[in-house]
Formats: sequence, structure tokens, C-alpha cells
Amino acid sequence: MGDSGAARRRRGVTLEAVAERAGVSIKTASNAVNGTGRMSPETRARVLAVVDALGYKVNVAARNLMRGRTGAVTLAVPRLKHAYLAHLADAVIEEAHARALELYVTIYPELAEGGAASFLRQFNPRLSDGLLLSLPEDEALTAEALDVDFPLVCLGSRPTYGRADRVTTHDVTDARTAAEFLYARGVTSLAVVGAYVPYDRTAIAAASEGNAAQRLRGVLEAAVAAGRPLDPHLVGVSGFDWTIGGGFRTTRALLATGIPFDGLVCLNDGLAIGAISALRESGRRVPEDVQVIGFDNIEESAFLVPPLTTMDSRIDWIAPTALDRLIARIDQSAEPPAELLAQSSVIERGTTR
Repeated sequence: MGDSGAARRRRGVTLEAVAERAGVSIKTASNAVNGTGRMSPETRARVLAVVDALGYKVNVAARNLMRGRTGAVTLAVPRLKHAYLAHLADAVIEEAHARALELYVTIYPELAEGGAASFLRQFNPRLSDGLLLSLPEDEALTAEALDVDFPLVCLGSRPTYGRADRVTTHDVTDARTAAEFLYARGVTSLAVVGAYVPYDRTAIAAASEGNAAQRLRGVLEAAVAAGRPLDPHLVGVSGFDWTIGGGFRTTRALLATGIPFDGLVCLNDGLAIGAISALRESGRRVPEDVQVIGFDNIEESAFLVPPLTTMDSRIDWIAPTALDRLIARIDQSAEPPAELLAQSSVIERGTTR
């Protein structure tokens, strides 16, 4: 089917025509369309009204070429098989398109192949104006690795040493909230699923890096404050296997200790889904016998039977905040790198009483 006459006319509308109809110079019309320059709100509104009336379309490619930019940004993640990272990528894609940006999503190599540090060294800023980097859990990036000459904003719990902006949730506070929520609902003995390494009071107390370490630290702080310190044998180690299968196997191991528990903090929702399956296999009811809370509020968590109580992932805040910060860096903002942390809240559902 051919284009309509109206569509052809819209494509033919020029900036000069917009300026003439609005009674302004071409430069003023350009500034109004691009959100730049100084002018009265009335003038900007008049130009934009003409833009709408005539159906003028900004030539994004030409604008980016004039600015020496590609009009694209990159999101790099360690993997996409984890539901949280897939949902994060989807949200960032939507936010980028709302800002007329193209978004490239890539998976950086595993640590054995150089990991995120190698990816940062090889990143080509001529193909993309800036990088959103989801920080790896299994790799401690140095300050030197993060000291790059292109716009960079990081996502996740590992530190950036003042070299780059970091946007994430406050894992320690959120985990403390999750554990306190269970204690307030009558839990007397708490267990955890998702630790990366075996429990050690000194090591955990000193740990400050990574989602797992920070979330475990928050749970431990809540347990001590409640006068119910965790039994070391009830800290389930899944390593980096934060999957449904990892949650199932780790919970089976907790049950095999024979140490009773009536509350379970799972450090992500995938682990929680697997944990609930293991609890049911053992004949335990959720939430009557064991109350369960997860993290990240992935879509699947709302459709379990019963639906999973979880901590909000705040992806709806992380995606736009990180992109806004990256755009500011691309625009050469002189503001020093900052840590932007959002506090989550409990999404109460059927796995808690």
C-alpha cells in the first residue's frame, strides 16, 4: 500500500517552514525543537505548537552527526538468563527509545576470558556515546579498570571508587527490612538462601561488595537486633548459582541439616521459587510452616501459588535514573560521580502470614 498524501507532506516539512509559520528565526526554531538555547516559554510553546500542527519530524541522524555523536548507548550485562537482568534490559530499552536513543545490549565475557575489566578496555566509544555497565558479582573491578575516557554509569552493588556514577538499590537496608518483616510476622528461626561463600562472622561483617554479601549482611544485622543471631549452618551457600535450581538444591541442603527454621530469606526471586519447591517436597507448607521472602519482584513471582512476597527491584527507578545520568555525562556534566541509592519496600503476597 502506498504512502498517504498526508504522510508525504509531513516528510516534506522543513525547519524553515516551522520558523516561518511561528514567526521566529531558523536558529530559534532549532533551539526550541532540540530543547536548547534561551527563549521565553511562550516562544518555545509557539514553535512546538507549529511543529505539532505541521507534523515536522526531527532528523535525528543529522542532529547526531552535527553533534559528533552516534545517537546510541550500550548496556552491558554479565548474563541475561537471570530474570532480573532481562527485565532490567527491557526497561532500559524502553527508556532509551523514549529519549530517541538507540540501545545496544551486550553480554561481556566471563571472568576466565578477561571479564568486565577486559570489556571496558575494548569498548569502542566511536560506536556508542556511552556505557551502562551492570557490575559483575564474581569480579572486583579496580579503580584503574573503571578509570575510562568515555561516559560510564554503573549498576549494582560493587564500588566504583568515585570513578563512575553508580545507580542501584540499598541492599543492606533492604535485606534488613526483609528480615524484620519476617520477624514481625512471628518467625523465630531464620535461614538464608543465596550466600556466595560459607558463613564466617568476621568475613561477612567486613564484606561491603556485591549483592549477596550486602544482602546477607543486612539479614545478619536484623537477626542480631532481634536477639536471634543466625545459626551458621542455616546460611545456605549457592555460590553464583542464583537460579531456581540453585535455590532448590541449597534449600534441600538446609533441610538436610535437621536444624529447624520457620523463615527463609532468599537473596533473589529465582532462589525463592526453587526454595519453595524444595520445602514442598519435604512436606512443609508455605507460609504455614515456613514463611518465604525474595528479592527483585520478577514478573513470575506474582503468579506462583501462593504468590511470592518479595522486595521491590526498583527497576522503574533504576532504568530512567541511570539513563539520565549517562546522558548528563555524554553532555559533559562537570558534576562529580555520585552513588544514587534507592530504598526498596516489601511487596506483601501469599508466602508470608
